[in-house]
Amino acid sequence: MKKKLLIVIFAFFAFSVGCKKDSEYLDIKPTQVLSTELAFSDPAQVLSILANLYTRQYDPSRITDWPTVGDFNEAFYSENGRYNEYHGNNTWGFQGPRGPDVGGAQTFHWSTWDYTYIRELNLFIERCATATSLDAPTKALYIAEARYLRASYYLTLARLFGGVPLILQSLEYDNSGNTVPLQYPRVKESEIYDFVIKEAEELKLILPSNRDTKARATKGAALAMQSRAAITAASIARYGATTPSVSLAGGQVGIPASMAAGYYTAALKASQEIINGSAGAYALYKKQPGNLSENFAALFYDKTQNNEVIWVDDFALKFRRHGFTQVNQPRFGAEEEEGGRINPSLNLVQSFEKLDNTFAPLPTNDAQGNLIYYTKQEDIFAGRDARLAGTVIIPGSSFKARPVDIWAGVQLADGSVITGSERGAQKILPGKSVPEQVVGFDGPITGIEHSAQTGFYIRKYNDPAIGSGQRGIGSAVWQIRYRYAEILLNAAEAAFELGQAPLAAGYMNQVRERAGLVIPLTAADMSFDRIVHERRVEFAFEGQYFFDLRRFRIAHKIFDGVALNTNDLLSNLSSATKRSTQPYGLLPYKFYSPGSPNDGKWIYKVNLSNRVTASDNWQFGNYYSEINAGILTNNPKLVKQPNQ
Repeated sequence: MKKKLLIVIFAFFAFSVGCKKDSEYLDIKPTQVLSTELAFSDPAQVLSILANLYTRQYDPSRITDWPTVGDFNEAFYSENGRYNEYHGNNTWGFQGPRGPDVGGAQTFHWSTWDYTYIRELNLFIERCATATSLDAPTKALYIAEARYLRASYYLTLARLFGGVPLILQSLEYDNSGNTVPLQYPRVKESEIYDFVIKEAEELKLILPSNRDTKARATKGAALAMQSRAAITAASIARYGATTPSVSLAGGQVGIPASMAAGYYTAALKASQEIINGSAGAYALYKKQPGNLSENFAALFYDKTQNNEVIWVDDFALKFRRHGFTQVNQPRFGAEEEEGGRINPSLNLVQSFEKLDNTFAPLPTNDAQGNLIYYTKQEDIFAGRDARLAGTVIIPGSSFKARPVDIWAGVQLADGSVITGSERGAQKILPGKSVPEQVVGFDGPITGIEHSAQTGFYIRKYNDPAIGSGQRGIGSAVWQIRYRYAEILLNAAEAAFELGQAPLAAGYMNQVRERAGLVIPLTAADMSFDRIVHERRVEFAFEGQYFFDLRRFRIAHKIFDGVALNTNDLLSNLSSATKRSTQPYGLLPYKFYSPGSPNDGKWIYKVNLSNRVTASDNWQFGNYYSEINAGILTNNPKLVKQPNQ
């Protein structure tokens, strides 16, 4: 059944015109277009229609569109056409992150308003209900799946826009010229979340309890959706009061603080149903206990008995594939000599804490300010959260069994640097007569696209399979929409906000232990900062950060439009509102001083690319996406967003 949902069905239509008059030709009925009656009289056709509805589910952050993955200075985009996003006026527009506008202003590209999709889901539910070709169990399942997709899409709309028109039946235009019956107002933001939570509560009783089903709706997926919807609504209710201008009098934006506890309770209940096994025995992925970093990376590409994964957007090489690895694999030795577009920032990398549960910058200098020399490039990252090397390709590591070659140049004893303007450039070092390599084949070289300009490549979602980075083959790595770690952290957050700190610590410690952080957090350790931090490192490059910034109402503090100096960058690492207005890098250099015990060792330098000249500035209007002018014109019953 799963394979059928991955098959792309192509229909070829042939029409014979002959010598008929235009009027007669226009009256010809297409012989290969299925009528509604015929389509729903064939169970296979009904399944193919449902499959199409699955493929149209919208993910704001998606591996099929790589720039949606690493925004908000969690990464620098190493591509010539995107450098203008880092200079000029870096005030975001309404729609979402990183889309260059005139003068470098950014407009959001995380946005959707697809009521055609909602209408077709409504139609499917209505037509499936009356279909005589389906037996009762199949009909109930298909309708439940369509209801799940509809609720899931409404959840996405709510997270982007707040309250939207809630339409649960198909609408028909009567060609009268009167469109008023088709115009629905926005409901309250809370009403959308209430709808999703209620639908999930009903669907969990209908959908199958099967943890091995990943690409279709299950009881686990329904509970995961309920958990996310409730935790989102709860945090908006609790923290929305800190931004009173981000609300509308009619409740279309903003949720009353009095509703927070109820939503947190609902989030905890839904999460615990999954944790307690009522939807199947989901568990954290722990197949490689001897290599926790690779274990974390494998979570995203291992499709065999992966019990952490709850619901995905799946791919298969024969039917549906993507090019994420092609554009993000390490450049040196890549299958297409192409890649390296997402360069994780030092801002993110240093947020992975030490194994003793403390936060500290990566040590480039000792207490006296002297350079620290490392025998191996990777030594500077030792003793850190294992998720770091499972999320980021660091200097000294490998991908597809090939070491990356990341180093920015050669530093001499007098402090001067010899480097090159091309990857793998060679020059003659002092005291030598033969040129030798002075910069890595992966860079970093400022302005050279597709190289590791921050000193890092992305690891998460990069596919280690042979051919995955090659044109014509591509990757079938799935995109995870819900996984068990999110359920644990939702439960931890809800329990903390409900005053149950010991319970919250227990749930969070399960996630941390998998990352090698084996010193348990206590109830006293639990805080808002801990909640936000843990989600940031666990879900980096999965699209969660954007919505956490919004629902916690902290983005305007993090992106305040003020340039970030080195002291700002390296301090206050544990704070949820630590400023991060510019993406920094950390560049390795080989030390050259013949006769010195440090000759051939590695040093590191914090770096801000000269391509980054502006500082990101989050506006209060960015907390909700804009409803564009065309939509507002077509439906006068819609109210604008606050600050629009």
